[in-house]
Amino acid sequence: MADVVRYEKQDGVFLIIVDNPPVNALAQAVRQGIKQGVEQANADPEVKAIVVTCEGRTFIAGADIKEFGKPHQPPPLPEVIAALEQTDKPTVAALFGTALGGGLEVALGCHFRVAKADAKLGLPEVKLGILPGAGGTQRLPRVIGVEASLDMIVGGDPIGAKQALSAGLVDELVEGDVRAGAVAYAKRVVAEQRPLRKLSEASVPGNTDAVVFDAYADKIRKKKRGFEAPFACIDAVRAAVELPYAQGLAKEREIFQGLVSSTQSGAQRHVFFAEREVAKIPDVPKSTETLPVKKVAVLGAGTMGAGIAMCFASAGMGVKLLDREQGFVDKGLATIEKNYASSVKRGKLSEADKDACVARITGTTSYDDLADVDLVVEAVFEEMGIKKEVFAKLDQVCSPKAILATNTSTLDVNEIASATSRPEMVIGLHFFSPAHLMKLLEIVRGDKTSKSVIATSMKLAKQLSKIGVLVGVCHGFVGNRILYPYRREASFLVEEGATPQQVDRVITDFGLPMGPFAMGDLAGLDVGWRVRQAQGKPTDERYSGTLADRLCEMGRFGQKTGRGYYIYEEGSRVPKPDPEVADMIEAISKELGIERREISDEEILERCIYPMINEGAKILDEGIALRASDIDVVWINGYGFPIYRGGPMFYGETVGLDQVYAKVCEFRDQQGKQWEPSPLLARLAKPGAKFDQG
Repeated sequence: MADVVRYEKQDGVFLIIVDNPPVNALAQAVRQGIKQGVEQANADPEVKAIVVTCEGRTFIAGADIKEFGKPHQPPPLPEVIAALEQTDKPTVAALFGTALGGGLEVALGCHFRVAKADAKLGLPEVKLGILPGAGGTQRLPRVIGVEASLDMIVGGDPIGAKQALSAGLVDELVEGDVRAGAVAYAKRVVAEQRPLRKLSEASVPGNTDAVVFDAYADKIRKKKRGFEAPFACIDAVRAAVELPYAQGLAKEREIFQGLVSSTQSGAQRHVFFAEREVAKIPDVPKSTETLPVKKVAVLGAGTMGAGIAMCFASAGMGVKLLDREQGFVDKGLATIEKNYASSVKRGKLSEADKDACVARITGTTSYDDLADVDLVVEAVFEEMGIKKEVFAKLDQVCSPKAILATNTSTLDVNEIASATSRPEMVIGLHFFSPAHLMKLLEIVRGDKTSKSVIATSMKLAKQLSKIGVLVGVCHGFVGNRILYPYRREASFLVEEGATPQQVDRVITDFGLPMGPFAMGDLAGLDVGWRVRQAQGKPTDERYSGTLADRLCEMGRFGQKTGRGYYIYEEGSRVPKPDPEVADMIEAISKELGIERREISDEEILERCIYPMINEGAKILDEGIALRASDIDVVWINGYGFPIYRGGPMFYGETVGLDQVYAKVCEFRDQQGKQWEPSPLLARLAKPGAKFDQG
């Protein structure tokens, strides 16, 4: 305990100093240390006030979530906070860095709060599928009112200290040393004999009508569709208004316990850890030397290339945008200007920041202008011959120390690298569209890619505010390889008796933002059509592109043409069923000799999701992904798999890998060899098995 909490006395002020790096999390020893510090201060007649502060770069940034689900370790946090609040000596929280979750709840238990101007305060528990469980939902409304509390607790995003001061959450902003400022503030409180503000004894200010809660629930219903925790948070804050404090606290605890043991919270905590685990590469230690990346070139000024250029410019790097004709370059630069202007309009970016980002990007049509760049990202047409030609040119004009990256979404990075004399400097950086908005970056490791280039790419992902996931080379890598069997089964289900709208409804009810057919219309059906034409129809298995091919042959490419699987009215993105497509589906089923049948929602869900789990198991067995959780991170951040399901692999574990295996075998017997179970899935087909046991 002495290692994580220590005490000092300064002129009658007792300092409780938490020192539990890196983020001063509220582990059991920290909770015990704070409580004992209050007891010691209470027993010392020389102590007139108490200040709670921390060492390091931040105030307490939350609970120790590694303790979730483990046997209770006293003292519980509510008891620690009650000790801070119920003492008759003024308590002051000295906030800096981030005061998050349990850290902010500790501060709310203090009678006063002072903060550095750049501090952030928040209750982000909802993002882990839970709610503040140590009085946060009861005390915060008593300081800042219902609506502001709902924004913080249901939204989960932190606010700045200046906003907190305006709201009354912080009593004073401190310049310079926050600890010294807190001590000085505590002395003033004592000298002026200010009354102690014990929030458990306060009433909730402002509008407390029941309609406020119903309106807030309606406001978030679409955005938070499928999530349990946001609506539970609303119920807990409602308790602060409708119940006496002690009963409200009991209600908060009851709701918290229900959430923390739920599958959704388990899934969201899984994702929290998974997104941090992806940075760990067993054979690329942290000490691996990285290469400097300050000047970047992007080849291809289309939608994807323009978005990639924005990623680097927004991170403060100079970017050269190259295309073969000046008209293409100009169009790309105009797209970039328009995208940044949209961010300004939405309040996400200042006009000055927009101008600075735009100024960092220059256009060119000459490869010679790339001689001094540190990194090139190629984003040209998805065709191997073109890509190899581009990389051969880059090999000639770029510095030997430059990293040559391809944005290919499916092609063999090793073959692309073979067009150069430096395969060790070649890597895949697969951005997802729209590149300047999507968080995922698939980092594709070639057979000869150097560890230094891998380490640099992983570091670069963080600089771009993206989640980088290292994957190996295979067709489609991780994300798109799993996408194929998902789309395949959706197509087969429609041939057998389902409708596109039924399949899409089942998938969106499951939690994905769009079903496979609406997504196909959004992306453009012609993209996959060109790929299928190049590959040709398989001769040894059922072909899944029949309906999509027929639509494309009619010029129905999706939203871009107003017709695809669905009809889209002028200026609308809302899909409407098309009787012509229904007739076409009936005709295709007849041609293929398939007798259409009624297909249950359950079968649709299993046949769309289980092949993803099975393919993921194959990817793990082949070493294409390092961990099952990496696959989950790819699908959550790149394809919209619902975070409250934890990703396809975690979802498979919640269903039971033995149950998934049994169904896969059943579908193999019914549907054919495309359902052949992964050897890994077969090995793990027992109750309670986890992929990390394989």
